[in-house]
Amino acid sequence: MQTELPVAFALTDHFGQQVNASSYAGKWMLVFFGFTNCRVVCPRNLGKLSEALDLVDPGIALNIQPLYITVDPARDTPEVMREFLENRFPRFRGLTGDEHEINLAKENFGVFARRVDEGDGQYQMPHTSLTYLLDPDGRYHSHWPSVLELTEIHDRIRDAVVGAELVT
Repeated sequence: MQTELPVAFALTDHFGQQVNASSYAGKWMLVFFGFTNCRVVCPRNLGKLSEALDLVDPGIALNIQPLYITVDPARDTPEVMREFLENRFPRFRGLTGDEHEINLAKENFGVFARRVDEGDGQYQMPHTSLTYLLDPDGRYHSHWPSVLELTEIHDRIRDAVVGAELVT
């Protein structure tokens, strides 16, 4: 992932609006890739990220846009993403698109995902389980694995955002 250029994506949010990195210009973007049919890892990580954001000073939290980008565009339509997120993780904006758009986003973030059939038309989507933090210009700032503890996630978010404010 390049650090000097904004990370590119052009997707559809869970309200049906076309968005890209510049749609969130001026805000830090907290990005996690996953899928709504995930049984354990995605819900656990979205919950942990939500809790970490709850711990961040409200003034700082206003400058952070959490994004959940699907790796399963066949099932995760804007409507499915909206229902999933509004009921469980309302801070997050869900992003989806066609297979080509999702593949480009995955490539630009360096995310791996593949379909694993389970039989009877069911499948899972094992994928990279990292959270990415992009600065207000849409450039890569940092990332961390989903196994990080809540307090460390909070500290990384706070330190990045507050540290950037101190520099400007």
